[in-house]
Amino acid sequence: MTTQDVNSVFLKAHERRGPIAWMAAHSVSANLLMVVLLLGGLFLGLRIKKEVFPDFDLEQVEIRVPYPGAGPEEVERGIIYAIEEVLQDLEGIKEIHATANEGSGRVVAEMIAGEDVEQIAREIENEVNRIQSFPDDAEDPVVTISQRRRFVVSLALYGDLPGPVLQEAAEIIRERLSADDEIGLVSLEGARDPEISIEVDQNTLRSYGLTIGEMARAIAAAAIELPGGAIRTAKGDILVRVNERRDLGREFADIPVLTAPDGTRILVGDLATITDGLEDTDRFARYNGQPAVLISVYRSGDQSPTSVSQAVSGHLAELKQTLPQGLFIESRSDRSEIYRQRLDLMLRNGMIGLTLVFILLALFLEFRLAFWVALGIPISFIGSFLILFPLGVSINMVTMFAFIVTLGIVVDDAIIVGENVYAYRQKRMGWFEASIRGAREIALPVTFSVLSNMITFTPMLFIPGFMGKIFKFIPLVVFAVFTISLIESLFILPAHLGHRKDRTGDKGLIGFLVNSQQRFGRAFIRMVRKVYRPFLTLCLKWRYVSAAVGVMILLITFGYVKSGRMGFVLFPRIESDYAQVSLNLPFGVSVKSTLDVSDYLVETAQKVADQNGGEQLVAGIFSDVDRHTARIRVYLTKPGIRPISTAEFTEAWRKAATELSGIENIKFESDAGGPGRGAAITIELSHRDTDVLEQASGRLAKELSSFPNVKDVDDGFSQGKRQIDFSLKPEANRLGLTTAQVARSIRDAFYGAEAVRVQRGRDEVKVMVRLPKAQRESSHFLDEMVISTPNQGEVPLGDVLKMESGRADTSIYRRNGRRVVRVEADVQPRSQAGSVLTDLRSNYFPELSKLYPELTTRLEGRQAD
Repeated sequence: MTTQDVNSVFLKAHERRGPIAWMAAHSVSANLLMVVLLLGGLFLGLRIKKEVFPDFDLEQVEIRVPYPGAGPEEVERGIIYAIEEVLQDLEGIKEIHATANEGSGRVVAEMIAGEDVEQIAREIENEVNRIQSFPDDAEDPVVTISQRRRFVVSLALYGDLPGPVLQEAAEIIRERLSADDEIGLVSLEGARDPEISIEVDQNTLRSYGLTIGEMARAIAAAAIELPGGAIRTAKGDILVRVNERRDLGREFADIPVLTAPDGTRILVGDLATITDGLEDTDRFARYNGQPAVLISVYRSGDQSPTSVSQAVSGHLAELKQTLPQGLFIESRSDRSEIYRQRLDLMLRNGMIGLTLVFILLALFLEFRLAFWVALGIPISFIGSFLILFPLGVSINMVTMFAFIVTLGIVVDDAIIVGENVYAYRQKRMGWFEASIRGAREIALPVTFSVLSNMITFTPMLFIPGFMGKIFKFIPLVVFAVFTISLIESLFILPAHLGHRKDRTGDKGLIGFLVNSQQRFGRAFIRMVRKVYRPFLTLCLKWRYVSAAVGVMILLITFGYVKSGRMGFVLFPRIESDYAQVSLNLPFGVSVKSTLDVSDYLVETAQKVADQNGGEQLVAGIFSDVDRHTARIRVYLTKPGIRPISTAEFTEAWRKAATELSGIENIKFESDAGGPGRGAAITIELSHRDTDVLEQASGRLAKELSSFPNVKDVDDGFSQGKRQIDFSLKPEANRLGLTTAQVARSIRDAFYGAEAVRVQRGRDEVKVMVRLPKAQRESSHFLDEMVISTPNQGEVPLGDVLKMESGRADTSIYRRNGRRVVRVEADVQPRSQAGSVLTDLRSNYFPELSKLYPELTTRLEGRQAD
């Protein structure tokens, strides 16, 4: 008679019933279930989507309207007001955010949770397309559903070459990368759009009686490609078309602008200088001191960060050997490294946890029992993919964090079941009987224990807004892992424990290990009986004292938390692999001033690097200058190589940059790109009066600066460009001039007149007719500028216009139809942001509201909120 038959005799008939007893008696079924969980989970785990950050819909619709040459106030009046008006009448919109910048307007409609974003986007597009009040020079609005681009890696292409040559090389590399099926979207950073500029001097135009607008219209009328249909002959159709298309700058030189009665033609090339290059903007990107273009690679669909990175690395190795002399390319900011590091951390923690569980259980229980209990960890983790895959959950930074969190909890139920089985085994029961009774007795408490753990994480499913879309993946992982763990501990583990043999009488190594473990176990039981039991008896005897001590500890804990010594942050500050400085100079300063500041910061960063390891610390420096703003990014070596941390380098960089002056605001960051980045405190002020907003934000910024642990304070306001406003004199009307004619002449002279657009490859190239750069960059030219009158005459600009100097806004921010300004500040340590904010709420916000009636304050939901 077998051991199982002997044990079955001791079981009563009713104890053989139920799923636990059935699975314990049929070990083949239990093993088959285990195989299904392991192989099925492994099969789906290899096919589950892998990404750095979870993919989700933003539930936002974005409307962009380019308005070239316009200032923020013109964009606000001509673009933003009209869009806000039509959006206010639509249902399903929660909030409306708008930004008016120089040359463009942007409106973002945030949806109410659960609304059909695509349907609302179509309604928004229809309403925006019906707007008839947009300025004539505004381009067509673009309505899109906001999406997150999933960045993977950047390639820095640099060399001491002309801008068009460098950008053409970047375009070739982009096309090559885009053609790879393993690579998603590829974009260029620090690049300028191609443009054909036709510059003609004012005196030349006057000598021929021309205006810039007339010259642009002549080019547009000549540079045309128009199909003429088909001639239907007996032998077939013959297509006809007019093909005067021009693609390159030199091809516009032979377009006639004027034709004399004798047939003499005046061509564009006779009057103007034609430059086929890049758009006329003040943007410069450099890497290691040389002109550069940053090629950013993103993943799409089910592509994983690792596969995209490997594909880019393959192309990079080939490019380094084929690039022409003087051109270099390097890989930077590879986010797949972050993904691999978190994956390694999870696997390493899993192995450590598995080993510790096995060792401790082997000491206090038995080796083979410890093995089967510890096996519950890989079964639970791998088997959870059977649930996560159909739910659309991916392997990313958040879900891997959830796996790490569950690692310390998931094995508890198996330990409880195994320990109870072992307790029955200590009562001289056979393994089969002990496994059924032990598992059945503990099944209800274990089930409720697992359910209570699940309920603990359930509120994270109902967090609203952007953060809720991130945190919802944590409870999904927890539910899946705990569910499989419960199945394994109640149905698979008893079957494994019930069919094992008694090894106490074995000889050799196994017998030695079993006997040693038994001796340790008996010693531990004696310690429990002689030490722990008397202490527990004493606590129960003096139960009121024990309860009072517990309450005292609880009150001390609450008091410590409320004292502010224990800070709170939404996300911890995680160091990035690069240090970054962002700065703004006064709006309207020369780009040379911005370049000088950028170069100084680059030199300072290099000095700090030379003092702390040089090439062992810094791998490269990228700078991007755009008019009055600059961003300098210092790429550091890997954490195991760099002598100092990113935070230490950033702080040393801050202290070394002592000769900065004329800066509106500057921010040093060691956590750029991480979840904890950004200002620790962001306060939004709203009021109808812009002057009130400026005064209130200045007062609030000053108050924040008074805190000793607050730095990098930005009041949200910066002095805008100098602006000259024109208004017509009565003399203009007597000469037949209208406001529209004068405004068009000024716009054509300084911004330029767009003649035509041509599609060249994947780029849309503007053909602009404008004055030479020397005349456009001189304010004195206004005194010399003349405009044509309807009777073919000319008049100086100053004779028909009044000029008034002022300042333009830099950018205008609006929320739900009201202007707002954001005051930002950083706090060190970041955990103290809550105490700073509490002080402001209780002491300063009421005072601010009294000083400025109708002023509203709003926290932007950053670290301290």
